Amino acid sequence: MELKVTYDRSVDAAYIYLTDTDEYVVTRTIEAVPEQINLDFDRAGRFLGIEVLDAKHILSSHIIERAKRI
Repeated sequence: MELKVTYDRSVDAAYIYLTDTDEYVVTRTIEAVPEQINLDFDRAGRFLGIEVLDAKHILSSHIIERAKRI
């Protein structure tokens, strides 16, 4: 599986997908780093993805440049 990352420039947020499918339902979000990093899980407790706020300051420019724009 290739790492899938999306980036929304309007809010400077990236999402790193840790699943092969877009067909999942986030049922729990944990704020791992206040106002910066959120971790998403499904009902079964599977780790689905990572939301990164203030992404330009946290992620490498290489990741931001290669991310799909939304």
